[in-house]
Amino acid sequence: MSIRNLAHLFAPGSVALIGASARSGSLGATVLENLLAGGFKGDIWPVNPHYQELGGRRCYASVAALPQAPALAVICTPAPTIPAIVRQLGERGIRAAVVLSSGLRDGRDERGRSLRQAMLDAAHPYLLRLLGPDSAGLLVPGLGLHASAAPSGALPGRIAFVSQSGALMSGVLDWARTRGIGFSHFIALGEAADVDLGDVLDYLAGDGATSAILLYVQDLRYARKFMSAARSAARSKPVLVLKAGRADGGAAAAASESGALAQPDDVFDAAIRRAGMLRVFTTEQLFSAAETLAYARALHGERLAIVSNGAGPGVLARDALAHGGGVEAQLSESSSGRLEALLGRGWRRANLVTLGAGALPAHYRESMEILLQDPQVDAVLVIHSPSATVASRAVAEAIAPLVESASKTILSCWLGGASMLEARALASSARLPAYRTPEDAVAGFMQLVHYRRNQNLLMQVPPSMAGTVAPDRAAARALVREALARGRTLLSDPETKAILRTYGLAVVETRAALDVDEAVQAAQNIGYPVAVKIITPDVMHKSDFGGVTLDLDSAQGVRAAAARMRRRLGELFPQARFDGYSVQAMVRRSNAHELIAGAALDPVFGPVIVFGQGGVTVEVADDHSVGLPPLNLVLARDLVGRTRVARLLAGYRNRPAVNMDALLAALVQVSRMVSDIPEIVELDLNPLLADANGAVVLDARMRLALAGRSGSTLDRLAIRPYPRELEETVAWNGAPLLLRPIRPEDGPAHLAFFDALTPDDVRYRMFVRIRELQPSQLARFTQIDYDREMAFIATRRNADGVAETLAVGRVVADPDNITAEFAVTVRSDLKGMGLGKMMMEKLIAYCRSRGTREIVGEALPQNSRITGMVKKLGFTVSSTGLEGMREMKLVL
Repeated sequence: MSIRNLAHLFAPGSVALIGASARSGSLGATVLENLLAGGFKGDIWPVNPHYQELGGRRCYASVAALPQAPALAVICTPAPTIPAIVRQLGERGIRAAVVLSSGLRDGRDERGRSLRQAMLDAAHPYLLRLLGPDSAGLLVPGLGLHASAAPSGALPGRIAFVSQSGALMSGVLDWARTRGIGFSHFIALGEAADVDLGDVLDYLAGDGATSAILLYVQDLRYARKFMSAARSAARSKPVLVLKAGRADGGAAAAASESGALAQPDDVFDAAIRRAGMLRVFTTEQLFSAAETLAYARALHGERLAIVSNGAGPGVLARDALAHGGGVEAQLSESSSGRLEALLGRGWRRANLVTLGAGALPAHYRESMEILLQDPQVDAVLVIHSPSATVASRAVAEAIAPLVESASKTILSCWLGGASMLEARALASSARLPAYRTPEDAVAGFMQLVHYRRNQNLLMQVPPSMAGTVAPDRAAARALVREALARGRTLLSDPETKAILRTYGLAVVETRAALDVDEAVQAAQNIGYPVAVKIITPDVMHKSDFGGVTLDLDSAQGVRAAAARMRRRLGELFPQARFDGYSVQAMVRRSNAHELIAGAALDPVFGPVIVFGQGGVTVEVADDHSVGLPPLNLVLARDLVGRTRVARLLAGYRNRPAVNMDALLAALVQVSRMVSDIPEIVELDLNPLLADANGAVVLDARMRLALAGRSGSTLDRLAIRPYPRELEETVAWNGAPLLLRPIRPEDGPAHLAFFDALTPDDVRYRMFVRIRELQPSQLARFTQIDYDREMAFIATRRNADGVAETLAVGRVVADPDNITAEFAVTVRSDLKGMGLGKMMMEKLIAYCRSRGTREIVGEALPQNSRITGMVKKLGFTVSSTGLEGMREMKLVL
């Protein structure tokens, strides 16, 4: 489960085909033919004891008979033979194999193990990596490697395609070839018994020959591993995902509305967004988006200007943009004036620039130059329809040079068939995305927009959570343990609210009552008017049988309502349990919105957060969004913004906007709660009332499960939350100092820390001179994947009470956790006071606890302070020969 030895798999120098054959139509014969015809420059060795020669090459009787150990073995023998062959490969020193054979999951060996497990057991002692079984094969066109049974090969290119479906392989290869689409790798995972999506993503993220990664996904098993790999890969290159099974059955029966709303496809979509990837929904979109993202410049905004030589195609593009939720650029007065001077007074000032059917190539170029200089334009789409007087090729030649010089995205649409082929080819050769229809072009632009939004979520630095109530985790856990000890798994409204209070969530005053008399007493203690609700774990919607009565203003009213709802429960749901009543103070907020916030447990991605329009119509309204914890304020705002009700929350007419800070804080606290307490598997806050005064929970329910069933706090989460257990308070310079992992909210303090470094200290850390941190760099330093890397800061509050960062220690391990690279930086005015040594010791202890084998680092020869310090801690320091760089290493 790592990238160990994957270079042997994806960049082999030699290949052995185990099970090669001359029998026409057999798997062994087909793969051999493809290997020989692919143009592979390395050795190809057929292995089969029944042949002396195959395909004009000597055939070897066994793995042991091979002249040397090949880098890669391809196996296509019957399933029962696979474990023994894998063992032979390992003994011979082969470190990677593609298993094309099927049937290993169901077959058994003499010890009763599945053949699949026997194969894995045979490979494990030798660190032999296996692609498959039941893989459709592997293609690396740049090497001429065609290790598959697919009838069509692949053109070389810079796109990697990774598929969980072998059946899709042949069709996509043929489809891509006819369109001139090339690949750096084409990988069919098969059953992914060893090498899985996460491993391949890690490898391809660091592969210089791959500029974009395309994934065809059917199911995921290791969400944490996938999310860590995906978030890392998406920071370096576009990753696009096509997911099958969107219409599969929903989640299992849920005891809460949040559980019913969190459908598997919504959760998967949330995971893709959180990872900074882009999801598409057709094969055509997958490759179109790959070309668009590979060619187009990064968007700095979402305002699109359209240039067309015909009104009709331009209007179609505008309609598609509006329908897709895009933003049409509003041209500046300056641009409108310049366009009028260029195109004449007959041009009507409009955001859609219509050049006319006879527009010359120079008109295209000059109008686009005007738009590209307009500060109110972020991207330009140029549309050309066939013209009897102007050659499409000439138009393409006129606008293609703009791609190189423009700082903004340009897209093109060549509307037509054969007459446009040459123009499209010219555009593509100039790295100008070329589409066949206006709608396709706008769809490509919207893919850029969605990709930009997802990347922004990955890169944005969230604001501080100052003012948020610190949760009383110990009290919350005690309440949960007490409930489980009493056999309570579905908690009532009063029980749930008691836990919510420990996380600082505002809840309406609520008291539990076992019978009518207690309900009357509770109402009198709270003060009239009150609401009375029946408590039953067996009916989700109490209003379905009159189980809720509002605005009760007397003891007589409470008594009558309580008796009535108890009677109705027995009549309509005779098997339902009766657990008493919930009595609440009436909350009157005429301008409040009824919302739902909650959590559910997805079988793959673990806990998820749900937000949307609430009240009794929550499922009918179907207005909700899903996100993965842990949330911060940026992610919580995105969660809210993806719902329709978000537009109402911003205020309209005489209805004021809600207190968004309070609403977002409530969502973050819900996220913290489900991250901290693994026993929580479902949670409903419905309705959650929000208005200008804040957000308050009216009704709540929670479902618990023993932690052993729902997983530990860390294992069940797809994204590891902030590791609070690594915080440590130490004495330094006569005062306490907090050493803790860095958080996304540390962005402002980290920026101030960087600004306090001298130019030389910056160069010692980054090996180049940098005047200021870019937002993407700041996000990269503060938003880390705690599963893969760690950054500790030494922090304290200054005289003004503002948190300041004094030192940073960072360590990044490879996916195999063999080697971790470190860096330590101390604020320039605090050097020589022991902070560097303190941070280094913290990093060493952390790496030891994770089982990392060695810590390494590099330093400029002038940085004698760091090399002297690490020598005292047991590091060896040697010169690399590269401009005198010093290499530091500590074996743990």
